[in-house]
Order: sequence, then C-alpha cells, then structure tokens
Amino acid sequence: MTSLAPAADAAPAIGPGRPAPDFTLPDTHGTPVHLADLRGQTTLVVFYPFAFSGICTSELCELRDNIEDFETVGVRLLAVSTDPVFTLKAWQQAEGFGFDLLSDFWPHGAVARSFGVFDDESGHALRGSFLIDADGIVRWRVLSPRGQSRDLEGYRQALAEI
Repeated sequence: MTSLAPAADAAPAIGPGRPAPDFTLPDTHGTPVHLADLRGQTTLVVFYPFAFSGICTSELCELRDNIEDFETVGVRLLAVSTDPVFTLKAWQQAEGFGFDLLSDFWPHGAVARSFGVFDDESGHALRGSFLIDADGIVRWRVLSPRGQSRDLEGYRQALAEI
C-alpha cells in the first residue's frame, strides 16, 4: 500500500517489495543503531524534516502518545532526521519520546537519500515512512507532501496488515 508521490525534486522512494537500504546512524546518546541488527522484527522508519518544528513535533508526539499501537504488534520505531545528535537529544528530553531518534547529519542526508526521501535543494529529509518486515523488505510506505502531516490511521491500517 502506498500513498502520495514523492516531491518532484526527490529521487523515487523505495517501494513495497524492495529491500530496505541498510544503515547505521547514531541515536541521541551517540550509540550506533544498525538496521541489519534489527532483522527478525518489524521496524518502522519515519523520516521527518526538523526537530522542534511544528508539524514534526505534532507527528512525533502523536506517535509517542500511541506507541502501544506499535509495541503491541512488536514494531520497533526509528525516527530519522538530518538534525545533529545534540539537537535530537534536547528534543527527545523536551518531548519525552520513548523511541529512538536517529541523526542522519553526516554524511548529510545519506540515509534519507538512500530511501529516496532527501531534498537536495533544501538539505533535509522529506516526510516518508517505511514499514520494514523481519527480513528487511519494505512492506508499506507513505510519503506526505510538504507541509502535510502523516495520518495515524494510515499507520494503524498498515500495522493491521502485518
């Protein structure tokens, strides 16, 4: 299931049925999180433009407030932006996020680019979410246009299908 096309200036996003690009990114403590190490469990990778911005804060707070929807079905949530680790740590502390915030700061946007959700012109990740199964295959994705948040109900529908 896919909704919305990527921005015109973005490379095509990785679609369902394709292997997810592997990556290693630091969390808010600087600890590397390696996607391949999460094989054996379903993972939701949520790219967003900027910490502390209005829509991004609203979206991630909604995920935080509904984290049991993901945990109940064994889904690990990883939220990724091009912000530096220290910014993400301050934002995680301010908002009480109980899931991993990962920094795709350097090489700047490399992971977002590998998923097809990096905007070279503005230098940040676009809003794209990828549900990756235990074998590392993308099973669902959603891409939202600039200025539009993702719908929690879309996540719930995708979770119901796994």
